[in-house]
Amino acid sequence: MAEDFVPQDTSLERGVVLQRFLERDPRQTYFLYVPLRGGNNAKIFVTVHGISRNADEHARLFAPFAEKHGVVVIAPYFPVDRFSDYQRLGRAGKSERADLALHKIVDEVATLTGAQAQKVYMFGYSGGAQFAHRYMFAYPERVARVALGASGWYTFPDANIKYPHGIQASPSLPQVQFDASRLLTIPACVLVGENDRQRSGLFNKSPRIDLQQGETRLERGARWVAAMTRQSRALGLETSYEFHTLPRTAHSFARSMRRGGMGARVFDFLFAEEASVSKKPDEPPVNTGVDYQEK
Repeated sequence: MAEDFVPQDTSLERGVVLQRFLERDPRQTYFLYVPLRGGNNAKIFVTVHGISRNADEHARLFAPFAEKHGVVVIAPYFPVDRFSDYQRLGRAGKSERADLALHKIVDEVATLTGAQAQKVYMFGYSGGAQFAHRYMFAYPERVARVALGASGWYTFPDANIKYPHGIQASPSLPQVQFDASRLLTIPACVLVGENDRQRSGLFNKSPRIDLQQGETRLERGARWVAAMTRQSRALGLETSYEFHTLPRTAHSFARSMRRGGMGARVFDFLFAEEASVSKKPDEPPVNTGVDYQEK
């Protein structure tokens, strides 16, 4: 954790990223940004870290966009010793439930700030993008829109395949039932760096995933958007799904924000007025790259 963050005893100072500890569970850390105009009746933006667990960096880099839009930022921190399976929400026998931890954080922030908690606006990067879209699948009533940055792999909206590969209920996630007719009503956007093609490290190289989703984050994001579009249209829905590449950007949250323009794209999709207009049923995913210089 960075040492320059304001400690909890400053309470809800506005315009500053605060590190807080959940009152109902002091082991649970999250970062909070309340815009200068305050949080009363404001929308809540939840941003979820990847396996580098850089929740503080997420809060800091999104804070200027939140200030512009008058949005409250929550960046939960899911430590590996408690939430090793947070990307998949926290399956039985594998880790604590990250989805339930986020419920508590959002409820606390809404109480403290007066922000709107009925539906949150979500973003996640890499492993956090895995969490974000699976959280949206499990709790469509809690999510307004979702943007996903470079997820390693996805849960597909296929009720014939058991979770986490599809949305067939699994005993590993008790009390969670997936309803395609509801989860397919939530607009989603996928953003991946145009150079994000590596298969090293903890990247899921399962032959099953490669066959279903492709071999890179670019392929997998595009196929997921296509599958979501196809399934929503089959239900007569016109939900907006978009796929964008970030120019001259590889797999890095910070560079995606600073060089790839990801912050502006995320907030435009989640909060801009024009984002509420659904695409026509036959409109393909959009790729609207802007030329940014990469180091």
